[in-house]
Amino acid sequence: MKKYEVMFIINSTIEEDAKTALVEMAQEVIAADGEVIKVDLLGNKKLAYPIEKRNDGYYVLITFKAGKDLPKELDRRFRISENIMRHLITVQEGK
Repeated sequence: MKKYEVMFIINSTIEEDAKTALVEMAQEVIAADGEVIKVDLLGNKKLAYPIEKRNDGYYVLITFKAGKDLPKELDRRFRISENIMRHLITVQEGK
């Protein structure tokens, strides 16, 4: 299993319960075929440029270990969610 990080930006205008549900959804997808190492809720931050006419978003960073197919499934789930504005999944290379 490789180590990955996923950072995603949630629409900041939705309720706290909906934000929590999106973070839990991501953790459940990861836990189904991998291992969640760390979850950082970075909170509301100003965006570098407007996305969907919004100037701020709720940032979340999750570090996890998984096989090669899990990031594809996570990417698919993020793409169909209308409240996730952007996401990026990266592989953490070891020494």
